[in-house]
Amino acid sequence: MTLVCAGFIGVSSPGLAEELDRSAISATVLGNNPLMPAIVPVTPAPATPTVAPAAPSFDSLDDAVAAQDPAIATATNAEALRCLAGAVYFESKGEPLAGQLAVANVIINRTKSGRFPADICDVVTQRGQFSFVRGGEIPDIDAGRATYRKAIAVAKVALNAAWESPAAKALYFNAVGRRPSGAARVASIGNHIFYR
Repeated sequence: MTLVCAGFIGVSSPGLAEELDRSAISATVLGNNPLMPAIVPVTPAPATPTVAPAAPSFDSLDDAVAAQDPAIATATNAEALRCLAGAVYFESKGEPLAGQLAVANVIINRTKSGRFPADICDVVTQRGQFSFVRGGEIPDIDAGRATYRKAIAVAKVALNAAWESPAAKALYFNAVGRRPSGAARVASIGNHIFYR
Protein backbone atom coordinates (compact mmCIF):
# COMPACT_ATOMS: atom_id res chain seq x y z
CA MET A 1 0.00 0.00 0.00
CA THR A 2 1.29 3.49 -0.88
CA LEU A 3 0.34 6.58 1.12
CA VAL A 4 -0.38 9.77 -0.80
CA CYS A 5 -0.53 13.10 0.97
CA ALA A 6 -3.06 15.62 -0.28
CA GLY A 7 -0.62 18.43 0.58
CA PHE A 8 2.70 18.89 2.30
CA ILE A 9 4.20 20.53 5.35
CA GLY A 10 7.43 22.45 5.06
CA VAL A 11 9.82 21.50 7.85
CA SER A 12 12.60 24.00 8.50
CA SER A 13 14.71 21.89 10.81
CA PRO A 14 15.36 18.14 10.90
CA GLY A 15 14.25 17.79 14.53
CA LEU A 16 10.94 19.62 14.06
CA ALA A 17 9.18 16.60 12.57
CA GLU A 18 10.01 14.53 15.67
CA GLU A 19 8.45 17.22 17.87
CA LEU A 20 5.02 16.97 16.23
CA ASP A 21 2.37 15.73 18.59
CA ARG A 22 1.60 12.03 18.04
CA SER A 23 -2.10 12.76 18.42
CA ALA A 24 -1.90 15.34 15.62
CA ILE A 25 -0.22 12.77 13.42
CA SER A 26 -2.87 10.19 14.29
CA ALA A 27 -5.61 12.70 13.59
CA THR A 28 -3.98 13.62 10.27
CA VAL A 29 -3.82 10.01 9.18
CA LEU A 30 -7.47 9.65 10.09
CA GLY A 31 -8.26 12.88 8.22
CA ASN A 32 -9.78 14.93 11.08
CA ASN A 33 -7.04 17.47 11.91
CA PRO A 34 -7.75 20.86 10.34
CA LEU A 35 -4.10 21.91 10.60
CA MET A 36 -2.66 19.10 8.51
CA PRO A 37 -3.85 17.60 5.24
CA ALA A 38 -5.14 14.05 5.28
CA ILE A 39 -2.99 11.18 4.15
CA VAL A 40 -5.07 8.95 1.96
CA PRO A 41 -4.09 5.33 1.40
CA VAL A 42 -3.92 4.43 -2.26
CA THR A 43 -3.80 0.87 -3.52
CA PRO A 44 -1.63 0.65 -6.64
CA ALA A 45 -3.20 -0.70 -9.79
CA PRO A 46 -2.28 -4.29 -10.49
CA ALA A 47 0.83 -4.51 -12.62
CA THR A 48 0.36 -5.59 -16.19
CA PRO A 49 2.48 -8.70 -16.64
CA THR A 50 5.31 -8.25 -19.09
CA VAL A 51 5.19 -10.96 -21.69
CA ALA A 52 8.13 -11.52 -23.99
CA PRO A 53 7.12 -11.65 -27.62
CA ALA A 54 6.70 -15.22 -28.77
CA ALA A 55 9.36 -16.59 -31.05
CA PRO A 56 8.06 -16.98 -34.56
CA SER A 57 6.71 -20.41 -35.28
CA PHE A 58 7.59 -22.09 -38.55
CA ASP A 59 6.05 -25.10 -40.27
CA SER A 60 9.39 -26.36 -41.55
CA LEU A 61 13.11 -25.69 -41.45
CA ASP A 62 12.81 -24.42 -45.03
CA ASP A 63 10.30 -21.82 -43.81
CA ALA A 64 12.53 -20.82 -40.90
CA VAL A 65 15.51 -20.34 -43.23
CA ALA A 66 13.45 -18.49 -45.85
CA ALA A 67 12.16 -16.06 -43.18
CA GLN A 68 15.69 -14.86 -42.30
CA ASP A 69 17.17 -11.67 -43.68
CA PRO A 70 20.47 -12.82 -45.23
CA ALA A 71 22.28 -9.59 -44.27
CA ILE A 72 25.02 -9.69 -41.66
CA ALA A 73 25.36 -5.91 -41.38
CA THR A 74 22.05 -5.57 -39.55
CA ALA A 75 22.80 -8.26 -36.98
CA THR A 76 23.62 -7.20 -33.43
CA ASN A 77 26.02 -10.13 -33.18
CA ALA A 78 27.58 -9.62 -36.63
CA GLU A 79 31.00 -11.13 -35.90
CA ALA A 80 29.58 -14.31 -34.34
CA LEU A 81 27.11 -14.60 -37.21
CA ARG A 82 29.88 -14.15 -39.79
CA CYS A 83 32.00 -16.87 -38.15
CA LEU A 84 29.09 -19.29 -37.78
CA ALA A 85 27.89 -18.70 -41.34
CA GLY A 86 31.45 -19.23 -42.61
CA ALA A 87 31.63 -22.59 -40.85
CA VAL A 88 28.22 -23.62 -42.18
CA TYR A 89 29.25 -22.55 -45.68
CA PHE A 90 32.63 -24.30 -45.77
CA GLU A 91 31.63 -27.43 -43.85
CA SER A 92 28.14 -28.12 -45.17
CA LYS A 93 27.01 -25.91 -48.08
CA GLY A 94 26.18 -29.01 -50.17
CA GLU A 95 24.28 -30.72 -47.35
CA PRO A 96 20.54 -30.66 -46.66
CA LEU A 97 19.34 -27.78 -44.46
CA ALA A 98 19.06 -30.12 -41.45
CA GLY A 99 22.76 -30.97 -41.87
CA GLN A 100 23.72 -27.32 -42.17
CA LEU A 101 21.73 -26.51 -39.02
CA ALA A 102 23.35 -29.43 -37.21
CA VAL A 103 26.82 -28.08 -38.09
CA ALA A 104 25.83 -24.66 -36.71
CA ASN A 105 24.48 -26.30 -33.56
CA VAL A 106 27.71 -28.22 -33.01
CA ILE A 107 29.59 -24.92 -32.87
CA ILE A 108 27.03 -23.31 -30.56
CA ASN A 109 27.02 -26.43 -28.34
CA ARG A 110 30.79 -26.22 -28.07
CA THR A 111 30.58 -22.64 -26.75
CA LYS A 112 28.36 -23.91 -23.92
CA SER A 113 30.23 -27.11 -23.14
CA GLY A 114 33.15 -25.80 -21.08
CA ARG A 115 35.49 -28.00 -23.16
CA PHE A 116 35.91 -25.48 -25.97
CA PRO A 117 36.20 -21.71 -26.12
CA ALA A 118 33.05 -19.81 -25.08
CA ASP A 119 33.05 -17.57 -28.17
CA ILE A 120 31.70 -18.73 -31.55
CA CYS A 121 34.59 -17.24 -33.54
CA ASP A 122 37.12 -18.78 -31.16
CA VAL A 123 35.48 -22.19 -31.59
CA VAL A 124 35.50 -21.90 -35.39
CA THR A 125 39.11 -20.71 -35.58
CA GLN A 126 40.44 -23.03 -32.86
CA ARG A 127 43.57 -24.71 -34.15
CA GLY A 128 43.04 -28.17 -35.63
CA GLN A 129 39.23 -28.16 -35.49
CA PHE A 130 38.09 -27.09 -38.98
CA SER A 131 40.15 -27.78 -42.09
CA PHE A 132 38.96 -24.67 -43.96
CA VAL A 133 40.53 -22.32 -41.36
CA ARG A 134 43.93 -21.03 -42.50
CA GLY A 135 46.29 -19.37 -40.07
CA GLY A 136 43.46 -18.82 -37.56
CA GLU A 137 41.33 -17.02 -40.17
CA ILE A 138 38.17 -17.88 -42.05
CA PRO A 139 38.76 -17.41 -45.79
CA ASP A 140 36.87 -14.64 -47.56
CA ILE A 141 33.56 -15.64 -49.08
CA ASP A 142 31.75 -13.95 -51.95
CA ALA A 143 28.75 -12.41 -50.13
CA GLY A 144 26.69 -12.59 -53.33
CA ARG A 145 26.74 -16.38 -53.51
CA ALA A 146 23.34 -17.95 -52.90
CA THR A 147 24.94 -20.74 -50.84
CA TYR A 148 26.55 -18.17 -48.54
CA ARG A 149 23.29 -16.22 -48.13
CA LYS A 150 21.65 -19.53 -47.19
CA ALA A 151 24.47 -20.24 -44.71
CA ILE A 152 23.83 -16.85 -43.08
CA ALA A 153 20.11 -17.66 -42.80
CA VAL A 154 20.87 -21.09 -41.29
CA ALA A 155 23.27 -19.47 -38.81
CA LYS A 156 20.54 -17.01 -37.79
CA VAL A 157 18.07 -19.86 -37.28
CA ALA A 158 20.63 -21.62 -35.07
CA LEU A 159 21.56 -18.51 -33.08
CA ASN A 160 17.88 -17.71 -32.46
CA ALA A 161 16.99 -21.34 -31.71
CA ALA A 162 14.22 -20.95 -34.27
CA TRP A 163 14.24 -24.64 -35.23
CA GLU A 164 15.30 -27.71 -33.29
CA SER A 165 18.27 -29.54 -34.72
CA PRO A 166 18.08 -33.31 -35.13
CA ALA A 167 21.61 -33.35 -33.67
CA ALA A 168 20.83 -31.03 -30.76
CA LYS A 169 23.42 -32.38 -28.29
CA ALA A 170 26.26 -32.97 -30.78
CA LEU A 171 29.74 -31.58 -30.14
CA TYR A 172 31.47 -33.18 -33.13
CA PHE A 173 30.78 -34.19 -36.69
CA ASN A 174 32.77 -36.06 -39.28
CA ALA A 175 32.36 -37.36 -42.78
CA VAL A 176 30.88 -40.80 -43.04
CA GLY A 177 33.58 -43.38 -42.27
CA ARG A 178 35.45 -41.27 -39.68
CA ARG A 179 34.64 -41.25 -35.99
CA PRO A 180 36.10 -39.27 -33.10
CA SER A 181 37.38 -41.61 -30.40
CA GLY A 182 35.14 -42.09 -27.37
CA ALA A 183 32.20 -40.18 -28.88
CA ALA A 184 28.59 -41.39 -28.95
CA ARG A 185 26.70 -41.14 -32.23
CA VAL A 186 23.77 -38.67 -32.16
CA ALA A 187 22.58 -38.48 -35.77
CA SER A 188 23.50 -39.07 -39.38
CA ILE A 189 22.49 -36.28 -41.77
CA GLY A 190 23.62 -36.12 -45.38
CA ASN A 191 27.36 -36.86 -45.58
CA HIS A 192 28.02 -36.19 -41.89
CA ILE A 193 27.66 -38.17 -38.72
CA PHE A 194 27.18 -36.16 -35.52
CA TYR A 195 28.55 -37.20 -32.12
CA ARG A 196 28.63 -36.02 -28.54
